[in-house]
Amino acid sequence: MSSGVRLGSDLPAWPQYDDAERTGLIRALEQGQWWRMGGGEVDAFEREFAEYHGSEHALAVTNGTHALELALEVMGVGPGAEVIVPAFTFISSSQAAQRLGAVVVPVDVDPETYCIDPAEAARAITAKTRAIMPVHMAGQFADMDSLDKVAAESGVPLIQDAAHAQGATWNGRRVGELGSVAAFSFQNGKLMTAGEGGAVLFPTAEMAEQAFVRHSCGRPRGDRGYFHRTSGSNFRLNEFSASVLRAQLARLDGQIQTREERWPLLSSLLAEIPGVLPQRLDPRAERNPHYMAMFRVPGITEERRAQVVDTLIERGVPAFVAFRSVYRTDAFWEMGAPDLSVDELARRCPNSEALTSDCLWLHHRTLLGTEEHMHEVAAVIADVVGS
Repeated sequence: MSSGVRLGSDLPAWPQYDDAERTGLIRALEQGQWWRMGGGEVDAFEREFAEYHGSEHALAVTNGTHALELALEVMGVGPGAEVIVPAFTFISSSQAAQRLGAVVVPVDVDPETYCIDPAEAARAITAKTRAIMPVHMAGQFADMDSLDKVAAESGVPLIQDAAHAQGATWNGRRVGELGSVAAFSFQNGKLMTAGEGGAVLFPTAEMAEQAFVRHSCGRPRGDRGYFHRTSGSNFRLNEFSASVLRAQLARLDGQIQTREERWPLLSSLLAEIPGVLPQRLDPRAERNPHYMAMFRVPGITEERRAQVVDTLIERGVPAFVAFRSVYRTDAFWEMGAPDLSVDELARRCPNSEALTSDCLWLHHRTLLGTEEHMHEVAAVIADVVGS
């Protein structure tokens, strides 16, 4: 399987770093306080991240999963609540709600954008629904116009899973300008990273302050008497991670610009390959950071897809199988699952079922390559998929 078309040169590595990260780490080290309560890096990063996304309130946390969990808790999600999530997403979207004792209700996604179907979300609302979680898949905004209408008509708030969407815009608005809570991830493969990390944007100061207290074991700012005000956990980000994220944020715009230039080329080349369907972009999502270069090969089996991915990796293309529908994992059924069988959910989510089997993605470092790389990547995919 190793013979065949290969890349002529390596794609850019990830993560990317330079003296900006080194300077930040030394700055954090030499300030003498390495946790957020005594240092200044986390505070500075929160201000910069909030401003970049058009929000007044950002809270940095330990990782993206905790960002979702904390945000849902602040929104009042707990035992007895229901949270609507897309069936096709990484498992953290559902687990964050399930860890709070809520029941997760998976709904189907659009077969072309891979984002939650607003009509399906509307149909799934019950008296117990406390949140709807659109996931901006691969940096592609979910249909926020329709989802905002669903939220307004039902009274059920949105929580954006924006783990893939740093720097994205929708109809000229940034993530923090859409009026809903948004959670981000800075895990090692994400668009900006400190190895791990996360952040939440809140639309109000009240929610942000409640989140701060809960992310610090229920302890209010300035407390010296251990007067823990609420339940909570330790989701505090450390100063070293924040210093790295400040440097990562500073170079994000340039990386997004490169990816935005490369994706139309790669997408058009992929579309020319028989049997390959690239993810469709919604024109209202004017700026897409392209966390993944996603495409489908309808009719492919899971076994064949795994072989394709293995061969692509051997030939220098950082490929992955796409997410499995959340209800197709054992983890989903451990707690907070709906009173439905796998087969019943599968019948309700035909698009997610198809994506579970036929979708692949390339790491975003692919789109940081040259135009020549895009032609080479497409040639490799054509050779492997057609073999």
